[in-house]
Amino acid sequence: MKTKNYNMELIRTISFVMVILIHVTNYYCRAYVDISRGEYLFSLILDTVSRVSVPCFFMLSGALLLGRTERLRKNGERLLRFLLVLVFWSIIYYFFNVYYMDTPYDLRSIFYEPTEPHLWYLYATIPIYMVLPFFQIMCRGMSANMDKAFLLMGSASALFLYFSSLLHEEAYYDVPIIGDKVYTFYFFIGYFVCKYRDKIKRSIWQIVFIFLASTSLNIVLTAWMTFRRGDHYERFLEYGCPLVIISGVSFFVLLMQIANGQIQLKEHTRKWIDRWCSCSFGIYLIHILFLDNYKKFVDPTDISAWIAVPVLTIAILAASFVCVYFIRKLSFGKYIS
Repeated sequence: MKTKNYNMELIRTISFVMVILIHVTNYYCRAYVDISRGEYLFSLILDTVSRVSVPCFFMLSGALLLGRTERLRKNGERLLRFLLVLVFWSIIYYFFNVYYMDTPYDLRSIFYEPTEPHLWYLYATIPIYMVLPFFQIMCRGMSANMDKAFLLMGSASALFLYFSSLLHEEAYYDVPIIGDKVYTFYFFIGYFVCKYRDKIKRSIWQIVFIFLASTSLNIVLTAWMTFRRGDHYERFLEYGCPLVIISGVSFFVLLMQIANGQIQLKEHTRKWIDRWCSCSFGIYLIHILFLDNYKKFVDPTDISAWIAVPVLTIAILAASFVCVYFIRKLSFGKYIS
């Protein structure tokens, strides 16, 4: 039985908390014209720092899956599970949004647009899992030089895609393997970081500096553009933005290097992390129900962001965890969370 890597579990634990933080702070950042600049900057800092979470989820998947040799049937079962989750939660959010939130949705667009925006993650992940067996074979046949060439190609593609999008242009054809989004590239980065982590010759302080520098620059640029335009500017917070890529990768590398990649935790701590991580996917799926309820009855100006952001994040996290914990006790619970 393969030993669980708690560096990865720590990344997962931090990341799913950050995802909730992103969605909470977004509510306040997008209310820029209605809240004070202090509240906006507080929300923006937490939002920007937390942007590493989604890249980390894709990198974790790549690190765990791309190096495997497994039967095609195994990947089919994994893919089926994600499809089942997507169908179940699409139904939940369809009825929730249409009949409770009074948000119209045309079911004919289900293949192109999620019933709830945060389900985009499944729309991005499922296509990657569809081709995962072929990626696994490709990775096994690549030399170190080929790995470097792939990283160079992927980096160039990511830069091109992002800057062309700023110009409201798009490539005539998608880049093969990478596609028209950066998520597959994150998948491969996670694999390469895991594969070459013993050869990454950077001190922890150098990695911390890279993370802080890229994140700080992103905060400054986003705040500057927001103040200049008079409205919250989100383009620098996109996951394809080079600054977010640098922050995400450096954060991932940093946590993977703690204790030489084999962090040792006390048994009690391991049990709690195992419990939290087993519920992390479900927490991601369900937490919007609680956040949207808050948005339905509370405006950003009703409670200061200084209070609402931390309290709401903790409350949503706790409520989501309790719900998912008991859902997973049901016979079918693990299949939908």
